[in-house]
This record gives sequence, C-alpha cells and structure tokens, in this order.
Amino acid sequence: MLFNSLHFIIFLPIVVFIFFSLKKIKARQILLLIASWYFYAVWKPEYIVLLLASTTIDYFVSLRINKISDKKKRLILLWLSIIVNLGILFTFKYFHFIDKNIYRFLGYRLFQGHGFEDILLPVGISFYTFQTMSYTIDVYKKRILPEKSFVKFALFVSFFPQLVAGPIERAGHLLPQFNKLTTIDYKRITEGLKLMFWGFFQKIVIADTLSVLVNEVYNNPGKYHGFDIWLATIFFAVQIYCDFSGYTDIARGTAKILGYNLRINFKLPYFAKSFADFWHRWHISLSTWFRDYVYIPLGGSRVKSNLHFAFNILFVFILSGFWHGAGWTFIIWGSLHGIYYLTEKFLPFKVLKKENNLNNFLKILFVFAAVNFAWIFFRSQSVKIAVTLITDSFNFSKQALNFNHYLLLKSFLLIGIVFIVNLIERKKDIVSYISEKPVFLRWSVYYLAGVIMIFFGNYGIQEFIYFRF
Repeated sequence: MLFNSLHFIIFLPIVVFIFFSLKKIKARQILLLIASWYFYAVWKPEYIVLLLASTTIDYFVSLRINKISDKKKRLILLWLSIIVNLGILFTFKYFHFIDKNIYRFLGYRLFQGHGFEDILLPVGISFYTFQTMSYTIDVYKKRILPEKSFVKFALFVSFFPQLVAGPIERAGHLLPQFNKLTTIDYKRITEGLKLMFWGFFQKIVIADTLSVLVNEVYNNPGKYHGFDIWLATIFFAVQIYCDFSGYTDIARGTAKILGYNLRINFKLPYFAKSFADFWHRWHISLSTWFRDYVYIPLGGSRVKSNLHFAFNILFVFILSGFWHGAGWTFIIWGSLHGIYYLTEKFLPFKVLKKENNLNNFLKILFVFAAVNFAWIFFRSQSVKIAVTLITDSFNFSKQALNFNHYLLLKSFLLIGIVFIVNLIERKKDIVSYISEKPVFLRWSVYYLAGVIMIFFGNYGIQEFIYFRF
C-alpha cells in the first residue's frame, strides 16, 4: 500500500480509531500486526510468506540462542539465521543479476528456463531483512534479551509505517515501545499530522514534480547535453532526498499518532562539510547498521595497517551500494563514496580545515558536487548510459535548458522552498519552528502549503524511490 494513495488515506483513520478504542496492550499489538500484514499484502499477497519466514525463523532461533551456553552451538544458530535471511534476499534480489553476469562472462546460465528471471523483487525485503537480522545478532551478542511474545516480535519486524522503506529500527529502541498503553494526546497527534503533511508535501509536490525533468533527461541518453544534464542531476539529488525524507517523515508522523517514536533518518545531508559527515546525515539507520554489524566486526579503524582500514571502508561502501540494487551502477556508486571517504582521510586538505564561512561554504559545495557525480550512476539504468551522460555533460556546444519553461521555473521555486526549510532546520525542525509562530502566521503557512499541494501536487501515484530496494 502506498502512503500517497486513497487506500492509505482510508486505511490509517480506521486503524487509529480501532487502536485507541482497544484498552488492552495485547489487543492493540494484534491489531497493528494484522494491519501491518494487510498493508504489506496489498502489493502482492504471496510475498507475505517471505516476511513470515524471516519472522518465524529469527523468533525461534533467538529464543534458542538465549537458552544455550555452548558458544559453538550459539554461533551455528546465528549463522543459520543469517544464511536463511541472506539466502531469501539473494534469491529474490540478486540471483538474476549473478546469473546474468555469469552468462555474460562465461557463456552459460545457472538455471535457464526455470522461471527465476521472472521473479519480482518483494517490496521492502532489504529493509525488514536487515531489521530482523540485527535483532538476532543483538541477542547472540547478549545486547538484548529475546522477545518471548511472537505477536510483539512479529510487529517489530513488520510495523507498517516503516516496513517497506525504513528507517531500519533496532529492537532495543522499538520493541519496548509496544508495551506502552498510549492515550489520545492532542499535542502528539497534531505533531504527527504536521510531520505527515510535510512528508506528503516533499513527496507529492517537490519530488514528483522534479522527477518529470529528471526522467526526461535520464530516460533519453544522447538527447541532452551540457548544462541540461548537470541540472537534471541536481534535480535528482533534491528529488531523491525529498522522496526518501518525505517517506520517513510520513512514517514517523504515522507512528507518532499511535504513540511510538521512530528514528530520525536524515539530518540535512546536503549541508555536510565532509564525506564522513554526509554519511552521518544520509540514511542514518542504514549507515549505522553497516557500521555496527559489518564495519566494526571487520575491525573498523582499530586495525594495524592503513591497507586493512582502506579494505574495511571500501568493502562496506561497496556492500552498501549493492544493498541498494542488483546492478553495476549501484556498485560503482558505493565504490565512489568509498574512494571519496578514503581520499578525504589520507589526503587532508589543510587549507580547507580552517573554520570560517568561506571555507565551510567551499567544503559544502565540494561535497555536494562529488555526491551529485555519484548520483549519475545511481540514477542511470546502466553503466553505459551513465558514461554517455557524463561524456555529454561536458558538451556545451548545443543549446541548454531545452525544457518546458513553466515546469523549470516551478522546479526552481520548489528547490528554493527546500533550501529555506533546510536553513531553518539547521537550528530547529520545521514542524516545531512553525508551531511556535503566532496563530495567524502559523495557519497562513498551513493554508498556503495546502493550496500548493492541491493545485501543484502530482497525483499520478508514483512509488517512493526506495521501494525498489
């Protein structure tokens, strides 16, 4: 079920009404679990089986791990969980990519004619797989105790606001919240609704409007050149940010209405002054997941040689790229960020280390430019198309701005809104900032935003970008 659909607009009030009508915690947990499974099954009912498989295996494995003391047996059980989860993820997300590349380089297919090429990627599989894996690893590491209630654990894995595109929650943060018997709180519910409203504005008005020009350029390689390509790439940088940040805000707002708090996933990433800083601000729940469950177990930065450290960094970034999609474009995107990070680490630019307004601006500009270059591979359908776009981006011999001028102006105005909001959010989140203003000013902003959404929103029901991952 899409957040930006009539189905969800009907679904959510019904769930909220029944939720607060129930006075027992267990009944609420069962309701939310059923609602979450329904929310997921709307896309393709068969794939609920995969969600249930991951949930059931990790539930019983974690209980068993906690009961035995033998380290070898505990490790075997942990690897059973990891292999099953990654096996499901590999089969449905990466098998076709591996098979295609074996055919490209070796000339034969592993399972040609067995229907594997027709398997569709289950929505959200990368998100809930990582969430349930982190739970089992935390139980194994004795960071948390296993959850005895299957209903509660299943709800943790499939909680509908963040099920299909995060943020990737940790059991220690989300599970205890399901024990709270939340009440109807006007302030909390209005804050949740405002957060949802801003999320919908980012998605429907900003991201989906920018997508028109982005799609025009990236779906027609060779047609556009020079400034047009760079402009479309900058538009994509804002599009993917508003699309994903918008989803997160809707998810956080929905959860807040019910009385739960989800993790913040973005902290003004395009104001980052370094590449390390960028990954402290972008998709925070994923970057911290890789840090805690891959990078640190590999030795992190506490290794004996720079070569080992460089390997750890590159491995994690390449893996992060591959997590996003089964394609060489994503692997290159991840590799570029790894190279950026290592270059910054080993080749410090002393001039830019000085803290002043000019240097800070230059650092932000440099990081943003490099991130945009990497976005070209992320957005392109193939490496060949990405190379074509990069090559053509340096061809300024043809007329630029071959776009609909009205749409172009509208896009610039929307980016201006994003920039102003981001400037405000350097000190305080936009919902709190507006809520503190006088009533007349506050409601003027709400009405203006509502009018803009009604008349300038894109209601073609476009999926969120991160649903593909």
